[in-house]
Amino acid sequence: MLKLKEMIHLTVFSWTLLHLFGVSDAVTVKPVMDGESVTLEIQRDGDIEWKFGHQKTLIAQISSNKITLHEEVLDGSFRGRLTLDQNGSLTINNIRTKDSGDFKVINTRTSSLLDTFRLTVYAPLPIPVISSYNICPTTSSESRCLLLCSVNVSAVSLSWYKGNSVLSNISVSNLSVSLSLPLEVENEDKNTYSCVVNNPIRNHTAHLDIDTLCSTGSEDGLFHKAVILFALSAMVGVAMVAVLIYEFRSRSLGKEKHVQEEAEIITESTVEVLE
Repeated sequence: MLKLKEMIHLTVFSWTLLHLFGVSDAVTVKPVMDGESVTLEIQRDGDIEWKFGHQKTLIAQISSNKITLHEEVLDGSFRGRLTLDQNGSLTINNIRTKDSGDFKVINTRTSSLLDTFRLTVYAPLPIPVISSYNICPTTSSESRCLLLCSVNVSAVSLSWYKGNSVLSNISVSNLSVSLSLPLEVENEDKNTYSCVVNNPIRNHTAHLDIDTLCSTGSEDGLFHKAVILFALSAMVGVAMVAVLIYEFRSRSLGKEKHVQEEAEIITESTVEVLE
């Protein structure tokens, strides 16, 4: 069994050999926005190969100073988008979300790994949409305003701010539906509120206009109230018509019954006289 000192020497020796032969297990993370370009910079010393993804598909190489691009692999997904210079640096143009993954540089002679670049491609960020959803406030909550901040994008964080302080936030790594975050404020609140969507690269902000969204006298509020009042009026009207029809039919049936009873009395009296 190796002693601790010998194990340490062996570990240092192994690490030194890996370093001398250019082997690297370091990963360089490169976040990039969809549609942009990114350059994976290296300084080669000899022939190299660039490989992509879990399958380690060969996409570019330099052999005897000759540059070769393999743009037809992976169903041509890199066609017309790769550039490789004599230093060995690879540029990917018009980045797409499906380009996310590991790009590895291999020393062709020794088959050793030189560098790994991990690309994470983010979709374009939309501006958050703030809307009010208390269409018909009750008496108990008419002084408060219920708001909703929404975006339709994945791998983002959504936050409500009061001034420079975070009130609430929600984050998702992958979501195919709209992401929303609620907020409740006083209608007369004079503080500054904003909703921010961000990813590791960018952010967009939407500022809350309380007077527009939360005012009970706004055009939208009046419109919604008018619609509700109209609907209630229509329901009351229908109920009143139903009551009148019922009363009319009841009275008509009562009169018919009364006439029928009188006719029966007259008939009985006539029969008695004849007898």
